Amino acid sequence: MSYFEVRLGRLARGLFCAALMLASGGSSAARKQQAAPAAKPEPEQMLVEIYKDLAENHLRDAQAKADALVAAYPTFHLGHLVRGDLLLMHTRPVVNLGVASSKEAEARLQDLRREAAARLRAETKPAEQLQPRALLQLRKDQRHALIVDAKRSRVYLYENRNGEIRYVNDYYFSQGKLGVNKVKEGDMRTPVGVYYISGRLSGAKLPDFYGKGALPLDYPNSWDRLNGRSGSGIWIHGVPPETFSRAPLSTDGCVVVSNDDLQKLSRIVEVGKTPILIGDQVEFVKPSVREDDRKLADSLLEAWRRDAERRDSDQLRTHYSARFKSINDENADAWITRQQFLPGAKRVHVALQDTSHFRQPSHEEIIISTFTQQTAVGKFHHSVRLRQYWAREGAQWKIVSESVL
Repeated sequence: MSYFEVRLGRLARGLFCAALMLASGGSSAARKQQAAPAAKPEPEQMLVEIYKDLAENHLRDAQAKADALVAAYPTFHLGHLVRGDLLLMHTRPVVNLGVASSKEAEARLQDLRREAAARLRAETKPAEQLQPRALLQLRKDQRHALIVDAKRSRVYLYENRNGEIRYVNDYYFSQGKLGVNKVKEGDMRTPVGVYYISGRLSGAKLPDFYGKGALPLDYPNSWDRLNGRSGSGIWIHGVPPETFSRAPLSTDGCVVVSNDDLQKLSRIVEVGKTPILIGDQVEFVKPSVREDDRKLADSLLEAWRRDAERRDSDQLRTHYSARFKSINDENADAWITRQQFLPGAKRVHVALQDTSHFRQPSHEEIIISTFTQQTAVGKFHHSVRLRQYWAREGAQWKIVSESVL
């Protein structure tokens, strides 16, 4: 595997320089975007420093840093493997990361090589001026959001500062053995969509397999159920005490992070509030692109609100897709009729509050809008929390599903 092919002398210099360029993308700007210094360096930082030393033929410096890596993370199997290869380099050339003595050992080595590649790629972060396209608008009390990028094996943490989102940190994670796009129970895939933390489970109440604890997600959500996706028990959780991390593709469908990272995230996320966006098509775009998408979502919702206030059922119906279906299998006409507050009333005021907008981080062109609809008819008031799924149909956007939360 070219990331890690190593020989002493000129071969070591050439191959490790190439490995660093592939892992980092040669982006000095990306390296400037780092979180505040932690008490101890992150594993990826330590690995990159080791490879930099090797690229410059500083074998002893690389060895010292590898010793420090396993001291800081004693259950980090990849760190021990790198350290072992460095020890071998003092006596003979090392052509690949690790040497296997059996098929079982080779399979384990392949997992570690994939983990190493994923961790090194994390050195190349999205450019500082780019933002995740999926995060269009958070409501005021949503202080953080998580973007789970399946292609990069990375969880990105963003903070909501007065309506502006700012990058905070990112973490390595493991996903389902067969990747993403979960469809049914036991398919070994991680779901794609917009989810929320539905609870907290202490590690003390769980088997060691789950590490320091778990954060269950609300999979399957209404969109999943409408699309026939089944299964349950999708969590963000930790790892057993004897290991630091798992291979990129190694879970039954859960999002698995190190115990250290789980504890960091557990202190930040809020049950029912923090959105978790899991995707295989996570885009990082210029703020202007994201702002255009946000304005589009606002305009769609405002047009719908205006027609809901006018009580013009025919006009309101134009916002709904012919393939609309509620969670109770109602078509658009039945759904609109059932949602009317005091039918026949003419002086109606409709206001929308606490709105959030997200784009589905997948190949599906879907906008998910969640809001509180306040309807007033004279002295009578009605409040309901709604979630709408808008899909692009040709040149138009239509509501394909709507549900009461």
